[in-house]
Amino acid sequence: MLSAATLVSRVLGVAREQVFAALLGAGFYGDSFTMAFRLPNLLRDLFAEGALSSAFQPAFIDQKKQGGIEAAYRLANLVICSLLLLVGGLVLAGLLWAPQLVASWAPGYAADKAALTTLLTRIMMPFLLLVSLAAVAMGMLNAQQRFVAPALAPALFNVVTVTVGGGLWLFGAGQSQLAAVGWAVATLLGGLLQLLVQVWPLWRSGYRFALLFDFRLADPALRRVLWTMAPATIGLMATQVNIYVSSSFASTESGAVTWLQVAFRLMQLPIGMFGVAVGTVALARAAQSASETDLTVAMQGVRETLRRGLLLVSFWTLPTAVVLWVLATPILRIIYQHGAFAATDTLQAAEALRLYAVGLLAYAAVKVVAPVFYALKLPRVPVLATILAVLGSVLWCVLLHPVYQFRALALGTSLGAVINLAVLLISFSRRYGGLFTPTVVLSLARMAAASACAGLAMWAMVGVWLGKNATELGITATSIWGCILLLGVTLAIGGGTYVTLCLLMGVSEVREVGEALQRRLRRRKAP
Repeated sequence: MLSAATLVSRVLGVAREQVFAALLGAGFYGDSFTMAFRLPNLLRDLFAEGALSSAFQPAFIDQKKQGGIEAAYRLANLVICSLLLLVGGLVLAGLLWAPQLVASWAPGYAADKAALTTLLTRIMMPFLLLVSLAAVAMGMLNAQQRFVAPALAPALFNVVTVTVGGGLWLFGAGQSQLAAVGWAVATLLGGLLQLLVQVWPLWRSGYRFALLFDFRLADPALRRVLWTMAPATIGLMATQVNIYVSSSFASTESGAVTWLQVAFRLMQLPIGMFGVAVGTVALARAAQSASETDLTVAMQGVRETLRRGLLLVSFWTLPTAVVLWVLATPILRIIYQHGAFAATDTLQAAEALRLYAVGLLAYAAVKVVAPVFYALKLPRVPVLATILAVLGSVLWCVLLHPVYQFRALALGTSLGAVINLAVLLISFSRRYGGLFTPTVVLSLARMAAASACAGLAMWAMVGVWLGKNATELGITATSIWGCILLLGVTLAIGGGTYVTLCLLMGVSEVREVGEALQRRLRRRKAP
């Protein structure tokens, strides 16, 4: 259910990026907006989708178990009021020092490009506060096993931006300052709706907002949330170094910021559907298991949750990574090559997408494994993993960017994800025992073999379909409907190959997904 809800949001997110590419393109306006949104988006990782969610949800569950729902809601109000002060201050700082931030992050931008980026940064800084509050609402709902509404909330954000951006494009405002400013305002409105859509289910659950401030941090639950978040601040600083280095390098190549952005945005579709979706449920279940008084029972539940999560993520992301590698160009041709986004932009973004796909499994798996450490009250482990990953990624980029340019930045991101996952898995195994039993390893090997065979089948299909014109440039020259037909047929062949081989090799996830769908259908048919 959560994956399906996330799919709706992520598909709309791809549609948003499609309109963005047609409206602003890769270059002056597209690069300006992408860089302007980078700062609030980075801080969102800490206050919305990162440490806040991971620290708040287990504390909320503990409060609910020990003192009832009223105690849990009191903690939520303390956290919300703390965010109003802390994040509100960060927003004001961003508004005041936007020119200095842009000069630091994008030293390769000319004066007019930097001025537009500064304006857009100031417009979108309040977005950070809105999504931070939305993250607390999401944590409250998820902790009560209400996953669908928070997963659908980002869909409204995408609807607003697609509607406004599509309107600007239809009225001929593409590649202009008006289009860039309009897109920034739509982003802010989308963040507001993302918060408001979760207010009603919270109200129905009995939550009421109240101003509660605890300047002395006397409340132990609030202290636990803040202390759990504190190590992640160090991790954020490490991540900021990585993004700072990548942004500085990318700003020296016209269009590179947008190529990397659209390629990674496509990566967010499977990461959100599988990594974030499975990780959200895994965090809730791991937190429930970790709160058991019997340590043996608790760790057995956590290990089983983690194994199931890793197998599910692998089942979906391994074939998806192969699809993104083999079909990068036709996918980008269909989605982005319109309006201001040219065929050369498609080819460059396809190179970045393939290199990002190398780390897809690791990136999605980190979304499952890292929150478990927060549920176990070990936030220092994911922080250490992040720091080591950033060091490896930055070193890679510094050494290889002069030779491979933006390609080194994409591959460096994948390398960082692999390092991050490796550190997390090794730390968990040393503390609590191994996750990779013979059964798990065999299942992973079967999935990998089926994915490789599916990739070969798709690659052969593309070659047969295009014949002598089977080149990257040939794909960009194919009509939009021809590319859609090619993609549909190729995906059907690849998907059929993968599912058939998994069934023949006894991969249990195929059967479990089928049974889950059948149960869902039976429930809908039942009177």
